[in-house]
Amino acid sequence: QVQLVESGGGLVQPGGSLRLSCAASRITFRFATMGWYRQPPGKQRELVATLTSTGTTNYADSVKGRFTISRDNAKSTVDLQMNIVNPEDTAIYYCNARIFAAEYWGQGTQVTVSS
Repeated sequence: QVQLVESGGGLVQPGGSLRLSCAASRITFRFATMGWYRQPPGKQRELVATLTSTGTTNYADSVKGRFTISRDNAKSTVDLQMNIVNPEDTAIYYCNARIFAAEYWGQGTQVTVSS
């Protein structure tokens, strides 16, 4: 069974930085489109960023220029570097993998932006 395990969440002050990481197992990682999604309090889950197996990225407008998604195929990990965070970035962040018409989710990690 595919497993996606997120880490790196926590409390960060506005204007600060945080790095999330997702470790994947039991998946042919190099072929997967990897992504990060988030669910703010009381709202629906939304796209943050995706990164295809060929290196194409897609970002939500709200994070462009502040967040960067990257992957390490040798380690089967995908990271999300979050810079200049603001309170609107507060959410549960989920790792996502899409491969061969299947989709998988991690359990989520909480990110809270507050002073």
